[in-house]
Amino acid sequence: MSVQPGWYVDPADPDTRRWWDGEGWVGAPIPVDVTPPEGPPPAEPAAPAEPSADQPTAPAPGRPAGAAPPAPGQPPAWPQGPGQPPAGWPPGQGQPPGWPQGPGQPPAGWPQGQGPPPGWPGRPPLPRPHGLPLASYGARLVARLIDIGILVLLNVLVNGWFAWRWWQEVSPYLSETWRRVLANDTSREGLPTVSAQAEGLVVVMLLIATALWFAYEVPSMASHGQTFGKRLTGVRAVPVEADQPLGVGRAMRRWSTLGLPTLLWYCLCFGLLLQFVDAVSALFDHPLRQALHDKRAQTVVVQLPRSGDDATRTAPHDRADSPGDTP
Repeated sequence: MSVQPGWYVDPADPDTRRWWDGEGWVGAPIPVDVTPPEGPPPAEPAAPAEPSADQPTAPAPGRPAGAAPPAPGQPPAWPQGPGQPPAGWPPGQGQPPGWPQGPGQPPAGWPQGQGPPPGWPGRPPLPRPHGLPLASYGARLVARLIDIGILVLLNVLVNGWFAWRWWQEVSPYLSETWRRVLANDTSREGLPTVSAQAEGLVVVMLLIATALWFAYEVPSMASHGQTFGKRLTGVRAVPVEADQPLGVGRAMRRWSTLGLPTLLWYCLCFGLLLQFVDAVSALFDHPLRQALHDKRAQTVVVQLPRSGDDATRTAPHDRADSPGDTP
């Protein structure tokens, strides 16, 4: 006769009770002194099956499939995104050595404030208009100083007589004023007057100086993109859209922004201030280093390869466009 299902003392362990289902013991044992529940014990959860070697495991949240789990005490070895530290990495500790950096960020351990190292991924390359590097600020400054020196010599030759006549008009006034300053005499009675001819001579000299500058720079820039100073320093102005001559119209627009304010030197040197702002504006322009006169004429100043240099141009001449008078 079979035994009815129920809770019975386990013969193998008299201190416990187990459920007999009529054919065998099932369920987990309970202490013998504990009142058993009514009915059979709840079914035990099935143990998870061990994955086979050829069966891939499901990736943990935030970890790509196939990535190895992290070792105890180590940060995960999978990327979280450009420039982001790995999940679990202590906040405020930067990024672990060798961790991928975001675009434009220097590698881990690079000195702070030094910018990214040369060639580091994410650093935008320097522009090369028409395959040529941009001229440096130093080369452009030296070229301009050479041109100014030449213009000063031209003005000495052409404006010399007008300058001498102007000095003859103002020297009595200046000499008497200086004598009274040395004598601590603040009176203005009896000072020689400056005639209106002196003011007219200033206007004439400024007109001649502006005309000399125009004649020196515009023709050479229109045909070659270079003045004498630019030739010596190996720089040249070219249109932004094509490597071709500037043309007369573009050369005039480029010169007028910097040259015409010479006429305003008469107004408390206001024109000189405008020319200074134009000259230094290239220092703050990125990425083409264009001064205000470059922006108006849509030109850019490039550095030409030196003779015998191995550097070659990567872009051919573009002659398909019309001459450089187009804006």
